Formats: sequence, C-alpha cells, structure tokens
Amino acid sequence: MAKRQEGQTRLDDAARAGWLYYVAGRTQDEIAVAMGISRQSAQRLVSLSVAEKLIKVRLDHPIAACLELGEAVKDKYGLRHVEIVPSDPASDSATVGVAEAGAAELERWLKQPDPLVIAMGTGRTLRAMVDQLSPMECPQHKIVSLTGNISPDGSAAYFNVIFSMADAVKARHFPMPLPVIVSSREERDLLHRQPLVAPTIELGKSSNAAFVGIGEMTLNAPLLLDGFLQRDEMEALLTAGATGEICGWIFGPDGRLLDDPVNERVASLAIPSRDTSTVIGMARGQRKHAAIRAAACGGHINGLITDEDAARYLLKN
Repeated sequence: MAKRQEGQTRLDDAARAGWLYYVAGRTQDEIAVAMGISRQSAQRLVSLSVAEKLIKVRLDHPIAACLELGEAVKDKYGLRHVEIVPSDPASDSATVGVAEAGAAELERWLKQPDPLVIAMGTGRTLRAMVDQLSPMECPQHKIVSLTGNISPDGSAAYFNVIFSMADAVKARHFPMPLPVIVSSREERDLLHRQPLVAPTIELGKSSNAAFVGIGEMTLNAPLLLDGFLQRDEMEALLTAGATGEICGWIFGPDGRLLDDPVNERVASLAIPSRDTSTVIGMARGQRKHAAIRAAACGGHINGLITDEDAARYLLKN
C-alpha cells in the first residue's frame, strides 16, 4: 500500500509540474521554487507528466507546406476533409502525429450540441487517437463500432476502441459482439440477424461521421499478426492483388473490394455511405502508402489524416 501511495503522490506531483509548465507557462526554475524541489527534480516531473500522458501536447498552428499538400490531395481525390501532419523521419511509430490530429478532429465532432452518430473502426492508430482524447461529457451522441470486439481466441480485441472512447466522452455506445472475420458467409448472415446485433447494424448505416484505420496487406499485416487470417489465406489474398483493408474489408490497388471468399466472411458493418457520412481514414508510414491511395481511389473514404510523406506519394502516383 505504501508503494502504491508513493507512486500516486509522484503522479500527482508530475501532474502539478506539467500544469505549471505547459498551462501556467512557468519555467523549470519557477516550478522548483513553487514546489520546494530542485530544478533537476522539476525537470524530471515535467518529463514524467508527458511520458504518463498526463499532459497531451498538440500543435495548434497550421504549417503552410502541410496545408498546401492537404489542398492538393483533397482536389486530386475529391475528398471533403484532409489534414496533413509533419513527417518524422526518425520515428518508426505508425501513429505519431496522426493520432493527435485525429483526436482534435474527433473532439470537434463531439463538441457539436446536436445529437450525432459517430462510427468507429479499430486498430492501433485509432487506439492511440482515443488515448489522446480529453475527458468530455457527450450524452447527446451515440458511438457505434463498425467492427467486432472479439479476438479469434474469444478474448476481447485489444485494439477495439469503443469502450475506452465511451468512457472518455461519456456517450452511449453500441459494440459489435462479433469477431472481425467469421468462418463462413452463412455464419455472418446468421449473426447479423441476431436481436443484439441487427439494431447496431442499422445504427451504423445512419452515422454522421466515421473514423477508420487503413491497414496494409502484407505478411506483417495486423489481420495476420492478430490471428484473424491464417498465413495461407494472406498469401492467397496477396496473389489476388490485396493492397489494403478497412475494418477487415479487403481491396485491391484500384480500391475495389476483392471478389474473394475472405470478404464474404467479414462480419464488420459496411463502411458508411460517403454520400451521407464523413468517413475519415487515418494512417501514415511508407508501408501503408499503397493502401492509403487505394482507399482514396476506391471511394472508401472521403476524409484523410496522414503525414507529408504519404501526401507526396499520393500526389505522384
């Protein structure tokens, strides 16, 4: 118990130091005096506040080069909304920058007073985005999951975001108690007719906005690593030209859904209509460039949050 209290006290101190530094604009010397600690301790506490995500730092100034790239991508692919974040050549993270920008965009939707239905995909980028959300009270909105929240082994899918998002924004939420991919088309159709599932499917069709991750199709793809597909299935899909996926729906380089038995087994909701919903795809990193382009060409998204490198790729190809 003593260790737990000691750890909590240190987090309290880190939160106080982080607030003084990032919100009150105090220097580390001033924080040290205010808290009665050394400058080195103040520096460590400020760093801890960021490391523990007690403080979330967002850039609130549009960079001209990113704005120009965003407008060019929007015009070329006929998108409603495009946001380009700076690229970090030294980072291998698939979420850096994009998650923060996605959280800011999602918060703009959540702050609207009129009731909305917001649909959510799944994946590492969306999980990182939800972790960046500020606590909010949004009882007027409904959050619906586009994908199942059950892993192949029967456990809760780690990268399904609907529960953590609902907890952060205090909104009604409607999960999909299904796997992402089931054993057959007949099983999918049967599950979709169940009384606990059918209303969620109808709700997803009426969504005002959707946030989805764009996944690549390789032998290192999440669908394979997370156990939703077997290696031989992935190899067959790659041979057939699989390039990317959204919510488990697999498409080729032109963006068309593959005519493949795997797509008949996808239990996810259909991607919301781009005529009535703003569907924002989120992805960055060279390994996802072809998938991002295919998603845009195929009309699966009408919004995009990505980085400079991906934007330049989209404009060249």
